[in-house]
Amino acid sequence: MIDTSYQYVNLPDARVVTTQALLSARENLNDTIEARAMMCVHGGAGLGKTLALNACLRELEPGEDVCRLTFRARPTARAVRYELFTALDLPGEPPRHPSEFDRLLKTTLAEHPRTLLVDEAQWLNSEAFEYFRYLWDEPATQIAIIFVGGAGCHTVLRREPMLSSRVFIWQQFTRLTLEEVQKTIPRFHPIWAAADPADIAFADGHAAHGNFRAWAQLTAHARTALARTGRSRIDQELLRWTFSRLA
Repeated sequence: MIDTSYQYVNLPDARVVTTQALLSARENLNDTIEARAMMCVHGGAGLGKTLALNACLRELEPGEDVCRLTFRARPTARAVRYELFTALDLPGEPPRHPSEFDRLLKTTLAEHPRTLLVDEAQWLNSEAFEYFRYLWDEPATQIAIIFVGGAGCHTVLRREPMLSSRVFIWQQFTRLTLEEVQKTIPRFHPIWAAADPADIAFADGHAAHGNFRAWAQLTAHARTALARTGRSRIDQELLRWTFSRLA
């Protein structure tokens, strides 16, 4: 079952579906982790980047230690240190001096293989990117770094030649094509399993536009409409009601 919190809506009975993007992410992620390298996953909001990576990370070997970090503003190296201290669940108080803090982090990251998943990477600045490169370049550390971000993430990373030259794999998530929608959405949620393909195309063209988060929102409203009207199947009249909530 899918963790619907990744789509920012409570959606019972939704499922993770295997799209080409998810298959590529699984292969790219495994190759990056095996190489202890860096990867950048980028694309517009709601296209399933974080969901796909979380699904893939759950399939890793039990011994793989994954640390998730999210930054909502342009962090300094000091902020990155403290975020890593928390994500690594280190004991005691954080060191006061940067050099001491760096030694602690490098020693910890050298203990065994770890994967750092850095979400919202488009908010990182040169100082933060440089600090991640500094840790990764340390010969003793055993880390793979996965940068995940919105449409601007690729551009931001490319402005950092010292870091971008070290990125092993770049993967862009794009909107689902109509053909992919027709294959994917009936497996995404039971209410679409018996829907007319023309109605699915109607919903995608008018509201979802190949965006997984939009499909999750649309599906939540469609479930409500089915329950309130007593209908057993999606139709265009019901879909128009859901569109009115999304405008």
